[in-house]
Amino acid sequence: MNRLCTAGLTALAFTFVGPAIAQTYPAKPIRIIVPFPAGGTSDILTRLIGAKLHEAWGQPVLADNRPGANGNIGADMVARAAPDGYTLVLMDVGNLAISPSVFAKLPFDIIREFAPVTVVSYSPHILAAHPSMPARTVREVIALAKARPGKLNYATGLGGAPHMAGLMFAYRTGIQWTYIPTKGGAANILIVTTGEADILFNGMLATLPHTKSGRLRLIAVSSDKRFPTLPDTPTVAETPGLEGFVTGSWQGVLAPGKTPPELVSRLQAEIARIIHTSDIKEKLSGQGADPIGSSPAEMGRWLAAEKDRWAKVIKATGFKLEQ
Repeated sequence: MNRLCTAGLTALAFTFVGPAIAQTYPAKPIRIIVPFPAGGTSDILTRLIGAKLHEAWGQPVLADNRPGANGNIGADMVARAAPDGYTLVLMDVGNLAISPSVFAKLPFDIIREFAPVTVVSYSPHILAAHPSMPARTVREVIALAKARPGKLNYATGLGGAPHMAGLMFAYRTGIQWTYIPTKGGAANILIVTTGEADILFNGMLATLPHTKSGRLRLIAVSSDKRFPTLPDTPTVAETPGLEGFVTGSWQGVLAPGKTPPELVSRLQAEIARIIHTSDIKEKLSGQGADPIGSSPAEMGRWLAAEKDRWAKVIKATGFKLEQ
């Protein structure tokens, strides 16, 4: 009886722990791991959202760039962090869904060791090239690649969503190009704008300004229909043989796996509010990103579905990476 009473009191105490923590949270600075170099989509979003969280909660929000292994190094830091809401990760969660299929061994389980908070935004990939490349349309890219097998250099962080876009494009069109490995989206852009590589698929938020400046040539977008801010730019899927080709940058926030649901809910509500404020929404939309703000449960279901979707693509192509 004493044991039962003790157990009951313990359970009752834990019932109140979550709400109590949520009421006092945050009481110190929050660190958001960005597992890619500065200047990419994840970094841009972290700094926009972090500034607004600081305004709302009065605590500093620190962006901590920890690039490497397609985002897995930074993600692993969060998987192992204390589940107290003070260490989060904001990243292309498409990369996270892809990693279990392309890496022979991961240090974490993406379903068990992360608590989904929210999908922040979606932006389609842009297919863009160095201005000196003669191809101006998707058809011309395919024709050029077939005329020069393996000669076109494709910039990408290996194993991530932009790499998978290139892999799927090559698989479906029967072309071959050479993958030039980088540390992420900002590096992809850099080596194409400098002419070290020829072409890329990359997140619109980070890439669109470079097409507007003329440093990159915009060829197509990878959304299911033409993007409202780029009505004259065709989709990849409009090209015969590439129907249904949809890829992109799905940016999301995750916490360590055992973070109390009350903290996760508070974070989700505040981030969703922020990305739908008029100034942030206008900034995102103007650069080709749709604000989302999904619930933790919706994000969890999406992550599981994406994991299955990319597993099928990767199995078909036979692609693998060593961690």
